[in-house]
Amino acid sequence: MKSIRPFLMFEGKADEAMSFYISVFGGKIDDVTRYGAGEAGAEGSVMRASFTIGNQTVLCIDSPAKHAFTFTPSFSMFVDCDSPAEIETFYGKLLEGGSALMPLGEYGFSRRFGWLNDRFGVSWQLNLP
Repeated sequence: MKSIRPFLMFEGKADEAMSFYISVFGGKIDDVTRYGAGEAGAEGSVMRASFTIGNQTVLCIDSPAKHAFTFTPSFSMFVDCDSPAEIETFYGKLLEGGSALMPLGEYGFSRRFGWLNDRFGVSWQLNLP
């Protein structure tokens, strides 16, 4: 097996999402292939991209097809944070335009934990072990 990576499917927001996640966590866009004129997706939109946040490579696309589904909290990105300040910063930035599933707090299984959906609908669990 070569690798296992998360794959995020957007509808026209892949560039914005990648830039946002890199602004929150640091990282870089590794590779982007775009749709050209006359191809299945909107010209210039993301056919396939990879970006790295933390030590995780994430793949994403702008789907040319409209779907009756979107992201669900049953799959989430889980982030172990290094400090109380870091978890507060990440949670605050990711929550902008999103919605809290579990506000930052102490839940017995973690010193500090929060779960949210960001403005793109991607679910994040932030943990301070």
